[in-house]
Amino acid sequence: MNDLPVSRILPELKQTLAGQHSVVLQAPPGAGKTTLVPLALLECGWLAGQKIIMLEPRRLAARAAAERLAELLGEPVGQTVGYRIRLESKVSAATRIEVVTEGILQRMLQDDPELPGVGVVIFDEFHERSLDADLGLALCVQTQQYLRDDPPLRLLVMSATLDAEGVSRLLDDAPIITSQGRQYPVDVRYGAPATLGRSNDAEVVQTVLRALDEETGSVLVFLPGMAEIRRVLARLEEALGDQPKVLLTPLFGDLDLAAQRRAIAPAPAGARKVVLATAIAETSLTIEGIRVVVDAGLSREAAFDPLSGMSALQTRRVSRAAAEQRAGRAGRLEPGVCYRLWSAQQHEQLAAQRDAEMLQADLAPLALQLAQWGVQQPDELVWLDPPPAAALEQGRELLERLGALQRDGANWQLTDHGRVLAGLPMHPRLAHMLVEGRRLGLAELAARIAAVVDERDLLRRADNADLSARLALFDDPRGADVDRAALQRAKRLVDQWKRLLNRLPASDPVSDPQHDDWHGVLLALAYPDRIAQRRGAAGSDYRLANGRSAGFNDVDRLQQSAWLAVAALGGQGGQRQARIFMAAELNVERLLAVEPALLSERDTLEWDSRSETLLAERQQRIGELIWQRKALPQVAPEQRQRALCDVVRRQGINLLPWKPEQRQWQARVMLLRELDLAQGTDSRWPDLSDEALLASLEDWLAPYLDKVNRLAHFANLELGNILAGLLPWPLPKELDEQAPTHWTVPTGSRMRIDYSETPPVLAVRLQEMFGSTDTPRIAGGRQALKLHLLSPAQRPVQVTQDLAGFWQGSYAEVKKDMKGRYPKHYWPDDPLQAEPTRRAKPRGS
Repeated sequence: MNDLPVSRILPELKQTLAGQHSVVLQAPPGAGKTTLVPLALLECGWLAGQKIIMLEPRRLAARAAAERLAELLGEPVGQTVGYRIRLESKVSAATRIEVVTEGILQRMLQDDPELPGVGVVIFDEFHERSLDADLGLALCVQTQQYLRDDPPLRLLVMSATLDAEGVSRLLDDAPIITSQGRQYPVDVRYGAPATLGRSNDAEVVQTVLRALDEETGSVLVFLPGMAEIRRVLARLEEALGDQPKVLLTPLFGDLDLAAQRRAIAPAPAGARKVVLATAIAETSLTIEGIRVVVDAGLSREAAFDPLSGMSALQTRRVSRAAAEQRAGRAGRLEPGVCYRLWSAQQHEQLAAQRDAEMLQADLAPLALQLAQWGVQQPDELVWLDPPPAAALEQGRELLERLGALQRDGANWQLTDHGRVLAGLPMHPRLAHMLVEGRRLGLAELAARIAAVVDERDLLRRADNADLSARLALFDDPRGADVDRAALQRAKRLVDQWKRLLNRLPASDPVSDPQHDDWHGVLLALAYPDRIAQRRGAAGSDYRLANGRSAGFNDVDRLQQSAWLAVAALGGQGGQRQARIFMAAELNVERLLAVEPALLSERDTLEWDSRSETLLAERQQRIGELIWQRKALPQVAPEQRQRALCDVVRRQGINLLPWKPEQRQWQARVMLLRELDLAQGTDSRWPDLSDEALLASLEDWLAPYLDKVNRLAHFANLELGNILAGLLPWPLPKELDEQAPTHWTVPTGSRMRIDYSETPPVLAVRLQEMFGSTDTPRIAGGRQALKLHLLSPAQRPVQVTQDLAGFWQGSYAEVKKDMKGRYPKHYWPDDPLQAEPTRRAKPRGS
């Protein structure tokens, strides 16, 4: 082990930590930091018998790291080196190095913020930027700065692909120590340009077969998730046939321990392994015999949408840093090869680092942890990426709905119920359901539901979304395609959670605990925002209490239910609605009997588009869903007026009974206003544009809506009189003077001016303008009218705002054309000397 690259910087690291309380260690994959650093620090005098806590991002990595450290000491796990992960703990009074998953550290800090007996906390593989790691570091920094003086708490942040400078700044300019060089070189081979973001099973299989043919040693294949692993595994089994020299092993977090050990163990003598893994194999895990990596370039991550309040798994491109981590797996034990299923050019287009989980996660657990720590504002702690305000606020609002937080002015206070939830190692939703289940005497059922929701699906090939079908497997798994490893883990979770719940009272037990209705009731207590009501009397579409839509993609027996409690949703990004993966039928009466606070009352006045009437109701709601409704006989006039104004806004200003003369009046006012504004002066003329009228309906229209109850009643409004009231005296008189409705032409005819165009149009027969050289102007001469000079057939032969120029210029061509078309009409050679006429020819000619 002393030939590992990190061994060369261990003296510097120990000396630096002796004088500094925080250090950043940057070491490439395969350098040996996970195995050598904690053992080296154990010898330091400044540790003075205290413990080392080392955080790992995944359970498999934590267990494997502890086993390797113990092996190097020649001891069983649980002596000098132990570990603590979910459902499993191997520590003793002699344990000096504890390898833990990141959530364990948070509970240690919340139990005692001083971390007594702990000398150094090591954040391994910090580049993964999990939410728990970011929060754990923020809390440790506060403990280090304010709660621990002597002995000090030391912090060591380690990673292969880390923004070391950013972490150093966060830790008050902590020293950065760098271990140069990977243990063995890796030859990276790029493929053809690929559609990154979508898995190509056939290409993965082809590349694996090529690697087996071209290279020696075992192969590690990175795929985004279990579904892809199973598909590729089936194709490889078909392609390889009965070759005994190639062992195919999957590797993902939910595998049982025995299967995980098979995946990371050396291949049997004379054989090779192909390990099909998720991102779990990126870090802190040496898989024996691997010297070839095949990387599909994808990762599946949960992303939270603050708008919907839901998280969904998304398949994404890996970052360049993650790709570097993956390639490093091939150089752990000897020179290796990495096949990347994308081009070198595409590689340069990848993001440099993966986004921190903080920026895309459900922050309800974080909000609960902050409240338990006593933090009101996130900026009281230090963060590489602070919690997004919208997601944090939404997390707090969920906790308020669960009764864990309550508002105190601008602050949030942790309730007694919240303190109980914070002490349970699970999402606050599930913790709330367990506590309420215990209160109702339904602890066993609540624990089973929580385990089903928290684990991967217990059914391998589920043909329905019914939660009850999964719960039945706990008592009788026969006759179903059960994932037995997942079922065993779920049973262990149930046992663990029941032990935790035994400390709480069962204060209000129900009389019929075996009734299936409790499945949906308990689930709704955990997911009150995902209570779902079917749209209409049939079909598969539902509306959720949070206002979103959801439905079944396939025919499902649950879609006969009018109400559901939904546990698992997904696939909303880019789709019309979310897909329901797991739910239970909901008896709303029974739910409201145990949780009446879910019901709110609202008086509404809404427009019914089907009947085109205004409906006044008192509604009892669960979130955005209407549970019961009854008509209200009396409604305040102001409320009616506001509702009707909203109808006009939704349907548009043309819902009102406009007549052409009212549109002309509106255009005349707007013309004068715009002429004022164009001169850079304020205008006395009000803004009567459609947009302004819609924005101010309550001011000018609402007082006239008392007799409007149906859509047809809008036609009875005297819109002209209503609009006229918008012009104060003396503007109506000035309007007629500056923007007249008609213009008197040389023959004495009064011709209507059309204000629907800009500039306004005066359409007149050409012959009625003989002798006139001045283009008509309005608005005190500021606006010339656009003349449409008409033929005897009332068709424009010239459009102009320069009448004198027309007579001197193109009139000659027009006259020539008109003489040919209308020879009986008068077309003088000199129109300026001719008499204007309404007749074919002037009198006496």
